[in-house]
Amino acid sequence: MKALSVLGSTGSIGTQTLELAEEFPDRFKVVALTAGNNLDLLVQQICRHAPEAVAVSDPERVAALRERLDALDPAKRPARLPELLGGNEGLCAAAAWSSADLVVTGIVGCAGLLPTLAAIKAGKDLALANKETLIAAGPVVLPELEKSGSRLLPADSEHSAIFQCLQGTPYAETARLSTGVPTPGLRRIQLTASGGAFRDWAPEDLIKATVADATSHPNWSMGRKITVDSASLMNKGLEVIEAHYLFGLDYDQIEIVIHPQSIIHSMVELADSSVLAQLGWPDMKLPILYCLSWPERLETPWRRLDLTEVGSLTFRKPDPARYPCMALAYAAGRAGGTMPAVMNAANEQAVALFLDEQIHFLDIPKLIDGVCDRHRVDLMGAPSLDDVLAVDAWARQAVREAAALVAA
Repeated sequence: MKALSVLGSTGSIGTQTLELAEEFPDRFKVVALTAGNNLDLLVQQICRHAPEAVAVSDPERVAALRERLDALDPAKRPARLPELLGGNEGLCAAAAWSSADLVVTGIVGCAGLLPTLAAIKAGKDLALANKETLIAAGPVVLPELEKSGSRLLPADSEHSAIFQCLQGTPYAETARLSTGVPTPGLRRIQLTASGGAFRDWAPEDLIKATVADATSHPNWSMGRKITVDSASLMNKGLEVIEAHYLFGLDYDQIEIVIHPQSIIHSMVELADSSVLAQLGWPDMKLPILYCLSWPERLETPWRRLDLTEVGSLTFRKPDPARYPCMALAYAAGRAGGTMPAVMNAANEQAVALFLDEQIHFLDIPKLIDGVCDRHRVDLMGAPSLDDVLAVDAWARQAVREAAALVAA
């Protein structure tokens, strides 16, 4: 039985993790949950899983959550109500909860950084679904992993695919980030991308792109922010930086390939020229389950992959004119230091403004590029956590100011 702390329990990763806990009740139990504003769903999750602790990001909502739990029909209420926590302090406490064996980091964006670091410092193993932990704070996170001995298991489909392909290598034996040491025998990584909502659009047609267009993913059901990132290919650019930290390869050895069918979830080329790939239907449950069960594989009743049903697998290089965010991510990764944190924060803020229809889709890369360019003179090569948080806040404000000028 493995005890889970699920950060971001009401989001896409969190809800799927809890579904897996229900599918395998003899293997997983939930001891801590954290959530944002969806108290209705959170109350349902508390009733179903009876965690020991629950934290909400807004401390002022703790009282409202307590009232909802107290008002429950006694027949539906858990035998013991959880300890209720709030704010960053509460999120970090739930992440480091003493009885948890594995922490699933499903909080989107830099908001997940502090709880994830708290889990690492507590020596917890992590199922990492929060890209920003490494992208924004890789130079901070790596030393903490070395100190604590926490094992880091990639929960997103692409890095999970790479991890699965590397079973039997020294990387798989430790399942831990190295401090920039390349994975032995690994020569190249190919991250596959669906291409997002605009993969078949002509670049000149992107001027017509609406929020509804950008949030209509052809293959996956995801949150709005990550779906926009898929449309701009920023999600894949972020994954390139994450892969650099996870597997120790130089950026020239990490490639992006458009694969519309989303059947091959990523590929690795080994030193002897062998190329290994992990295949499966587009379903986030498989990589999440592999994190939960590693190093074992559990028997599932799920639909099996039938390549004759798929028919064909196609690949193409991403068009830089359609995906300018891809080049911005590579440039930020190569610059290193605080630049990835600035780029990530600028993207989060620009996407938020786009979703609020305050800017156009094509303004997203322009705003990110402008803010990154401004940061070059202040780039820090070996930032502290405070430095990362400071440049994150600065980048968001810089995007808001630049967007106001665009709107004017």
